[in-house]
Amino acid sequence: MVPDAEELPEVLLDLAVPHEDINDLVALRRTLVADPGALRLLRACVDALLDGGGETGGDGREGGGRGQRLVELLAEAPAALGPCFPVYVFVAALPHTRAYHRERGIPADVTRRTLADLGRNMAGHRRRHGRAGVQAPRWLAQHFRGELYQLGRLQFERARLGQRTGQAVAAAGLDAAPGDPCLNLHIPDFHGPLTPQACDRSLTLARAFFARHFPQEPYRIAACHSWLLDPQLQRYLAADSNILRFQERFRVAYEAPEPADTEPVRFVFGDPYRPVATLPRRTMLERAVGDHLRAGGHWYLGHGWFPL
Repeated sequence: MVPDAEELPEVLLDLAVPHEDINDLVALRRTLVADPGALRLLRACVDALLDGGGETGGDGREGGGRGQRLVELLAEAPAALGPCFPVYVFVAALPHTRAYHRERGIPADVTRRTLADLGRNMAGHRRRHGRAGVQAPRWLAQHFRGELYQLGRLQFERARLGQRTGQAVAAAGLDAAPGDPCLNLHIPDFHGPLTPQACDRSLTLARAFFARHFPQEPYRIAACHSWLLDPQLQRYLAADSNILRFQERFRVAYEAPEPADTEPVRFVFGDPYRPVATLPRRTMLERAVGDHLRAGGHWYLGHGWFPL
């Protein structure tokens, strides 16, 4: 299920795995293949990962219920493999994912850029922990199941309207209801500025992409559940900032009362639990996130939508 030691580096490079992690992963492969129990666990994880592959996901806030079994299995990984074990799971699932994409006629460059999120995730892990590993395997499961695609600056997840968002869309007079298909927007890191032009291009690509490759799923609504939609950012950022321009696209679906302070800290500084007093103030966004927390404030997830 795992490529041999000669082929594995090429596969990892295709998935944008950071260069400094590749030697470690090739060396750990010997530990994996020498352990029958680890190989059985690998097969079980691949089965759990691909279970329901190709189906539309949930409302995008919980990562879909199907991912829980995978998370439970990954927790059983041998200590010697640690946070690198999920890499071998995704590599083993790769042929199935590519086959699904080919069946749908999805262009090879979209496949490559979508699955390169594995490398982006590992870069985030190294940024936080200083060593190789996967930071959010449940998140990446959506990519390898065919639920999420990178199209330009944004990522688009095939999802369904949650109860509150669906009610908000219906209340606005659109012919939609909870459970209807929608595209959840995600904003990947390490991908340049979130300019209005880049977002416009992504949305144009998405409209054509899903109409062509998933014609049975009518996507008429885009939704987003992110700290980037917290209206408090308007107090700190310039009116023409990319983030506030991004917010302007959305209508408010509902407001969440639960603080989500670790979200902006994780995305802006790399470590969700970094002490607030130590957060740098190098950029306007860093100052906004840190100063707000140091003043005793909280950040919240915003929940928005707009018609496609």
